[in-house]
Amino acid sequence: MKTLRTIFGLSFLTLLLFGIGYPLAMVGLGTVLAPDGAQGNPIYKGKKLVGFENIGQQFHSNRYFWGRSSAVDYDASSTGGSNYGPANPEYLELVKNRIDTLVKYHPGLAKKDIPVDLVTASGSGLDPHISKKAALVQVNRVAVVRGISENKLRELIESHTESSFLGGPANYVNVLKLNMALDELGN
Repeated sequence: MKTLRTIFGLSFLTLLLFGIGYPLAMVGLGTVLAPDGAQGNPIYKGKKLVGFENIGQQFHSNRYFWGRSSAVDYDASSTGGSNYGPANPEYLELVKNRIDTLVKYHPGLAKKDIPVDLVTASGSGLDPHISKKAALVQVNRVAVVRGISENKLRELIESHTESSFLGGPANYVNVLKLNMALDELGN
C-alpha cells in the first residue's frame, strides 16, 4: 500500500509540476519578455488589423509577393508540417505543382533557380518569412502587374531584409511587412 501511495503521489506531483506549473511559467515568462509575441505581434493599419508579424498568411494576387506554402492552410490553431517524407509521392506531386505554378507566373525562371522556400512548407506551416532570394525571384511579376520599376522593388526588398535571430547575415524578408510597404508605394 505504501508503494502505491508513493507512486500516485509522485505521479500527481509530476503532473502538477510539468503539466501545469511549467507551461504556466513559460507563458508568464513569454508574456514578460515579449508582450505581443504570444499573440503573433498583431499589425494594424489605423485601427484595422492587417495580420500578424509572426504568423504567415497567404497572398494569392499577382500584385503581391507570395510567401511560403502552408501544410495547414495558415490555420494557427493547427500548426505543423505535412509529415510527408521527401520521397513521398503525394509530397513530390505537391512540390511539382508549386514549381509549375512559379514557372507559369514567372516566365524565364528556370526550375533550378527556384528557392526551396517557395515550394516547400515550413515545419510549423506558418512561417511569415521568405528568403531574400525568394523575394527577388518575384520582382519581375510584381513590377509588371503594378507598373513599378524592378529597381524600386529591389530597393524595397533590401530595406525590408532582416538578419537572423542570432545576428547572422541579412537574408530573409517578412512577407506581410514587404507587401504593406508595397501598398504604400500606391501602384
